[in-house]
Amino acid sequence: MKIKILRQKTPETNPYWECFEYNGTKEISVAGMLDQLNFGDDILNDQGLKTDRIGWDCSCLQGVCGACAMVINEVPALACETFLKNLKGETVTLRPLRKFPVIHDLIVDRSIIHENLKITDIYIGEYNPKADEDHDLQYTAAKCLKCGLCLEVCPNYTVGKSFFGAVYANDCYLVHERNTNKAKDIHVSYAKHFGNACSKALSCMEVCPVHISSLASMSKLNRV
Repeated sequence: MKIKILRQKTPETNPYWECFEYNGTKEISVAGMLDQLNFGDDILNDQGLKTDRIGWDCSCLQGVCGACAMVINEVPALACETFLKNLKGETVTLRPLRKFPVIHDLIVDRSIIHENLKITDIYIGEYNPKADEDHDLQYTAAKCLKCGLCLEVCPNYTVGKSFFGAVYANDCYLVHERNTNKAKDIHVSYAKHFGNACSKALSCMEVCPVHISSLASMSKLNRV
């Protein structure tokens, strides 16, 4: 199996494609395959030439941290939850998320997600529950990994612009429901940074690894 990876040594250098040969089992995740390619003292590409270890990020390897988010065969996904046996063809193409600055190879800087929450003061703070809380929806929204997959596929999200995407809408809903003291300000912020620009493509829901119903979060906030 051929593994084709878009590599970039530093943020300042140009990206380039490099291919590797993988001859192991397909009963393994993309994360596991990358581990095997990086194993050993000498890392060889498909031409038998020595090369640098492939840069990629991981933490839990169980689909609950979002660190290994990347684009696999043109589909944004978590490397730890994508198995080779489920990919079509004999070539696997990997590249970093395009909506974030590349740090090294498949590692990107997603700090903008948290910075947007900080500058708009979107955090729960004091807990002031409502009498008619929808605990199931709140629990689902709270599972967001901040992995950035929803932003990668969003046709409306551009880095540095005022539209913050579904990851922001879900947090707005969660804080709005859990802290009634901030509800008014949050609704204004939601309208400015999400509600007035979302085209409802809903591609965010298709790629979400924890299956958050962003549409339900939007619906709740739009009714306020």
